[in-house]
Amino acid sequence: MKWSLRIARITGIDVYLHWTFIILLGWVGLSTLATSGTQKGGIAMFWSLIMLFVFVLMHEFGHALMGRRFGVRTSSITLLPIGGVAAMERMPEKPMEEFLVAVAGPAVNFFLALAFGGILYFRGQLEVSPQSLFELGPEFLPNLMAVNIVLFAFNLVPAFPMDGGRMLRALLSLKYDRAKATAIAARIGQVLAIGFVFLGLYYNIWLMFIGIFIYLGAGAEASYEATHSVLARYTVKDALMHQHTIFDAGATIREAVQLLLDGQEKEFLVREGGRLIGSITRDELIAGLGQYGQEGNIGTITNRNLLYLHPDMPLEEVFLEMNQQKIEIAPVMEQDQLVGALNRENIIEMLMVANATRQGKKPDFFH
Repeated sequence: MKWSLRIARITGIDVYLHWTFIILLGWVGLSTLATSGTQKGGIAMFWSLIMLFVFVLMHEFGHALMGRRFGVRTSSITLLPIGGVAAMERMPEKPMEEFLVAVAGPAVNFFLALAFGGILYFRGQLEVSPQSLFELGPEFLPNLMAVNIVLFAFNLVPAFPMDGGRMLRALLSLKYDRAKATAIAARIGQVLAIGFVFLGLYYNIWLMFIGIFIYLGAGAEASYEATHSVLARYTVKDALMHQHTIFDAGATIREAVQLLLDGQEKEFLVREGGRLIGSITRDELIAGLGQYGQEGNIGTITNRNLLYLHPDMPLEEVFLEMNQQKIEIAPVMEQDQLVGALNRENIIEMLMVANATRQGKKPDFFH
């Protein structure tokens, strides 16, 4: 994620801290020291916030490590002021595997709350007011229990993008196909989101923001699953481009820019000595033009990360791989012969045509 600082690598997963979180920590530290009655109270409040995000990190690692058991890789976890984001390559397709991955995060917070509650109980201090579940105060140990209760409860809300939404989708998938299960779960989430918005009008404005967040998240998840549901019915040959330009590595950037301006192509394959060596995109051409000028060689700005495809490969898997590797165009080979190329834009256009043909109207999730 942009504007993030890598602070650790744990069990092969990079942990990033977003710059807005660093600003938040500084602001809370200064404000608590300035407004708290005692320096001790301000420091306790500051460390309560630190621990909140430690628990968020542990929550995300719950998802990541459970996903690893089912062969799902997590490349990174980013800490933001609104929580954590685990960059999992995908969610498991099997309903119970998805359920276990989704429930693993809240389970971490449940057991942490149980542990801190046990400590407070044996110390005779298990007295937490309802307000302390939503406000950070100087009572450090009760706060540790309280924030885990909040994280556990909030993530069980049965609406995307919370874990409860994914758990609901997994359970519905036991009866319906994944696309229909996602649509039902998303609709339930959006109804709940509207309820949060109305509650926010009368009780707390933050509930309105939560409702908007849930409504948009549910819609995004439904659109994402609808896209992959359509892709699952096609292979690479269904979106294959037979007409595409291949540049020699010795060609000038001026030639490529001229073709860019004259036509609709935005990505090009590059060869050298009769062998494909990479590709270039519009953005790479513009950057190369500024760095090397019009007479610079295409080979100097070629992206050498090539993804070779076969016509019979599932389009859903290919689209996911191209997105993950940030590859815009890939050669399609059959029996060691180049038979065409595939780019992400062509996949999206094919999706629009397929969806419009099926529904008789333009698909709303490509606006």
